[in-house]
Amino acid sequence: MTESAPAGPGSAHEDHPRPGRWLALAVLVLAVLLVGVDATVLGLATPYLSEDLQPSGTQLLWIGDIYSFVIAGLLVSMGSLGDRIGRKRLLLLGSVAFGAMSALCAYATSPEMMIAARALLGVAGATLMPATLALIRNLFHDPRERSLAVGIWGAMASAGTAVGPVLGGFLLGHFWWGSVFLINLPVMALLVVVGARVIPESRNPEPGPWDLPSVALSLVGIVAVVYAIKEAAAHGFRWDIAVAAVVGVAALVVFVRRQYALDSPLLNMKLFHHRGFSGAVLADLLTILGLSGLVFFLSQFLQMVQLRPPLNAGLVELPAAVGAVGAGLAAGYVARRLSVRVVVAGGLAVVGLALAGCVTLHADTSTLALTAILFVVGVGAGFAFTVTADVILSSVPKEEAGAASAVSETAYELGAALGIALLGSIVTGIYRGFPHPAGVAGDASAAAHESLGGAVEAARMLPPEQSAALLHSAQDAFVDGLDIAAGVGAGVLLTASVVAWFLLRGQKLGESPEERPADEQPDTGTAA
Repeated sequence: MTESAPAGPGSAHEDHPRPGRWLALAVLVLAVLLVGVDATVLGLATPYLSEDLQPSGTQLLWIGDIYSFVIAGLLVSMGSLGDRIGRKRLLLLGSVAFGAMSALCAYATSPEMMIAARALLGVAGATLMPATLALIRNLFHDPRERSLAVGIWGAMASAGTAVGPVLGGFLLGHFWWGSVFLINLPVMALLVVVGARVIPESRNPEPGPWDLPSVALSLVGIVAVVYAIKEAAAHGFRWDIAVAAVVGVAALVVFVRRQYALDSPLLNMKLFHHRGFSGAVLADLLTILGLSGLVFFLSQFLQMVQLRPPLNAGLVELPAAVGAVGAGLAAGYVARRLSVRVVVAGGLAVVGLALAGCVTLHADTSTLALTAILFVVGVGAGFAFTVTADVILSSVPKEEAGAASAVSETAYELGAALGIALLGSIVTGIYRGFPHPAGVAGDASAAAHESLGGAVEAARMLPPEQSAALLHSAQDAFVDGLDIAAGVGAGVLLTASVVAWFLLRGQKLGESPEERPADEQPDTGTAA
């Protein structure tokens, strides 16, 4: 077993509530809020950025993808680094870097500069999410308070994702595209100034060295796998995509074998021997896999099928965040009154049934119906994600909270990549099969069959009658694909519900290793 820290500040015998913990939490969730905003706001700014920087199609894809690639590849490494050098120190350094790279993005003068800035922004972003969740683990020792704190953390992540399109729509209506990046600066400045005073430091007291070969294997493995998944979804299988997939899987296999052999691994693989930890991580991965396709294509549906302006589309999606925030705050209380597996499995089943309701979406679906479905999705996801985050944190020793949090976030990134690949392939495959409208030129038809955005652009160049015919055919095909993808997503969520029901059997909130009797301790220790 990994030994607990000796008695002292930030370690053992922390039975008394830590003063200022709620103020520290308020500062921590600022970082979570911004990461959520940053994940969604770029999509709205892309047309304006493209007009100014004139990137090629490939460069534009890298501008959009490099941030998530780097974050996915570095989460585990940064979570482990925080356990070693101090989570507060890593959070503050990452916040300064995040602000600086945001400014670099805002004032980028070429596509190459923007790609580099977004990559560095991903490096900084990888320090924030694991550090904030791990610090919560060490700030709140009372299980009930910790559940509420995790609920607030999850609520702010959901709020950031929903606020992104609304805030982005407002900024782009009044300022230039760089403003969507500059909003990060004042928030990060506040986080650093206040956080330096109110957030206590915590780290693993006996961390061992930070294994650089493991860092490289983790980065290469995850980035290569995520890249292969996304490229295969967008362009179909090619030999170079197959090579990337093989390299990525091989690197991850070597990474896992190396972790078992090291005395001080980057990621303690024995954490996965705990059924609650593994069940929560797998439930998160499957949930994001089933949801990501809907989230990815819903904005296109609202703006290019229902022809809503960006701000209006963002407001339609807002009920999902409202539901997630409310459910997240209540999740700990409900899980104690019922049980962990009832809340998680029930929440995922609710999301699955709500997605099943999306199989009847069409161009005339009312705002009321959309907001009702999204609110239910938010409620179910809010319950499930908050409780699984609590389970993941309480299943591991405090000294390894950063690495455990990073595993949770990595599951999120991999689930998103897999979901967009799987559901995106369904939507794209059905969409590209729509019939060629009579009288539409070959070039316009080819552009329209590439994407719904291409159809909208092509329609603007055609006479009214042909434009209407092309747009109607393309929109119908897109909705058909979205309906089937929603059905598949519903199946994945219902499967995740069943998995959670069996793997989380007997799991209770607050059952951290420090709080269990010695004879009930799971084997999560590193080799001596």
